[in-house]
Amino acid sequence: MIKHTIFNQILQLIYRYNFKKCVDRYNGDYYTKRLNCWQQFIVLLFSQARGLKSLRDIQLSLRSQQRKWYHLGLESVARSTLSDANNNRNCDIFKDIFCDLLAKCQSLAPKHKFKFKKPLYTMDSTLINLCLTIFPWAKYRKMKGALNLHTLLDHSGCLPSFITVTDGKCNDIRVVKDKQFGFPALLPDSIITVDRAYIDYKWLYSLTQQKVFFVTRAKRNINYKFLGQHTTSKKTGIIADEHIQLKGFYTQQEYPDRLRMIAYYDKENDKELVFLTNNFTLAAKTIADLYKARWEIELFFKWIKQNLKIKTFLGTSYNAVMTQIWVAMIYYLLLRFIKFQTKYAYSMQELARIIKELLMENVSLLETLSLKYERCKSINIKNTQLAFY
Repeated sequence: MIKHTIFNQILQLIYRYNFKKCVDRYNGDYYTKRLNCWQQFIVLLFSQARGLKSLRDIQLSLRSQQRKWYHLGLESVARSTLSDANNNRNCDIFKDIFCDLLAKCQSLAPKHKFKFKKPLYTMDSTLINLCLTIFPWAKYRKMKGALNLHTLLDHSGCLPSFITVTDGKCNDIRVVKDKQFGFPALLPDSIITVDRAYIDYKWLYSLTQQKVFFVTRAKRNINYKFLGQHTTSKKTGIIADEHIQLKGFYTQQEYPDRLRMIAYYDKENDKELVFLTNNFTLAAKTIADLYKARWEIELFFKWIKQNLKIKTFLGTSYNAVMTQIWVAMIYYLLLRFIKFQTKYAYSMQELARIIKELLMENVSLLETLSLKYERCKSINIKNTQLAFY
């Protein structure tokens, strides 16, 4: 008989020793009488897995499972205590836990779909709209509040290898250029794909100096001079493959080296696209496919907004919002880790639904994932039927 719930089996993926180190680093449990950091993490992770939207929902849902608290290490659940912890306890505790779990996931992540072995990343951001009267610190426009979630997505395993949150007014290019945001230095021979919002020739040239390759869309008003021609193959939709150099006094100073410009005809959308890159070895069609793969980060943003609670928040302070976002991303990594470890064949959304249905059931997680979603629902119904004997 399985003595631990699925939720307890998921919590075992978090190393308690590393968790305690993160807590001690910020004195998170200093003078704590109730609801320490581990218990706060349990409650917030439970709310993410169950999709709960309010403190009252969390309290009622957990109290209905009170007989299973002992196995989770939970002692009490009070709305006011949880609210105080979210507002006052340093959110960087959960950020460090996210980074620790990220390294664990990266060791199991499958490689990206391209034949080359170079690391492949995509940088982009998404806007999270907020009510300005409730979140006055997140001013975006005169009558509107918002947060900007900036993410560097590793295509090996679709993992967010870097995340930072800014106000909605912060430009995308500022995050990668300003050292205060902590954008990581990419390894030599890495490839990063970005859209036109990140075209800053000074930053692009810094990538070239670090021997990092980039792929982006060229601006419509790009001013350049033609240097030479690459061999083109019109069978693959390549219209032109040229070596160019930027013209203009300032742009030439910011990027004095040559660039490669590729014109590609997208048959599906009946559109001509022009790409800019500093990679002169990969095939032109591969460059076009690399930029097309950038769509994975849009799917990532869509998934977390639909399946994680990062659009409605339990608290109104900056610390409470960031705590919830970091716990949400920890839950995303836990789902990814389970998918990698078990080689789960179905989608992430189906995995999240199965765990939501059977979260507090005493069944084996490994055996459950070998069943289809419809079968898991029947297990849940069977286990929750009333008994009159």
